[in-house]
Amino acid sequence: MLLNEQDGDPVRTNGIEITRSPFLLIGDHSGRAIPEALGDMGLSEDARDRHIAVDLGVRELGLMVGERLQAPFLAQHFSRLVCDCNRDPAASDWAASESDGIAVPANRDLSADERQARRDEIFEPYHQAIEQALEARRVYGMGTKLVSLHSFTPRMNGADRPWEIGILHDGREDALALAMLETLQQEKGLTVGDNQPYRMDATDYTVPRHAYPRNLPYVEVEVRQDCLADEAGISRMADILARVLAG
Repeated sequence: MLLNEQDGDPVRTNGIEITRSPFLLIGDHSGRAIPEALGDMGLSEDARDRHIAVDLGVRELGLMVGERLQAPFLAQHFSRLVCDCNRDPAASDWAASESDGIAVPANRDLSADERQARRDEIFEPYHQAIEQALEARRVYGMGTKLVSLHSFTPRMNGADRPWEIGILHDGREDALALAMLETLQQEKGLTVGDNQPYRMDATDYTVPRHAYPRNLPYVEVEVRQDCLADEAGISRMADILARVLAG
């Protein structure tokens, strides 16, 4: 066993269950918690508060967007450093031993049993919660639009990233993403990226696992972290996203 009672459930929600909202919001990297058994993972407090550990501002953004749309928000409670819920468990960076040039001692030389415990107790419960929510909505005859929320750093590898919001898609069932992109690009005073600062590719796991087999409309949204640095910024972005999603 990896988790104990004090660690709590790996999946956190906003308390909104089945509603008439067509949206299901998810946060693969919204948590920063580390299981007690892993201590500080050999990292400083500063490192544990950086983007390598958590998509800063996404938990608060998801809660605000969910409230505005009256839509459920399913969020991973544990840090992406423990295991990355948007990566295939077979990927080398699923439990990265180094991230953005910072060594992660607790992830060096993981045994097969240690990796399996993280998968069984953190990774799969999160994805099972998404699957259960989607199935419940199907049973109730409700269509679903899957909205995956992420955040990104203002600079990377010495280069500024000008986009405040990025809309990610890869050509499959991406009508929702393209419609959002078009609307956001008309928003005054907002810099929007089309598959920027990332693009959906083979490294993505959550949307392909849940949206593609069900032919669900989806969008993966990236928000620049400095736009989520305080409550006013988070509220502004939540207002924009909720309005554009509601159409």
